[in-house]
Amino acid sequence: MADQQIIDKVNAIMIRDFEVAPALLAPEARLKEDLGLDSLDGVDMVVAAEREFAVRIDEEQARSIRTLQELYDCVTRSPPAPGSDANPEGH
Repeated sequence: MADQQIIDKVNAIMIRDFEVAPALLAPEARLKEDLGLDSLDGVDMVVAAEREFAVRIDEEQARSIRTLQELYDCVTRSPPAPGSDANPEGH
């Protein structure tokens, strides 16, 4: 399970940047079918997550994300972005 802070921040991105209704934000929600994101939204979503969390999500991982849970998990597993001040120990 992903850290609650990651879930909260990802959900905030979905609401703010993609106008997804909060009631739809469940871990099993499918990005395309349930949340209405298209392929361009998927790219924008990955970029927004990379910026928010100062991580680098590789292209193969990004293409495999189909649900919110997969996005939460991907952010959790991703290494810090080059040049970021991210602390892998959690602050």
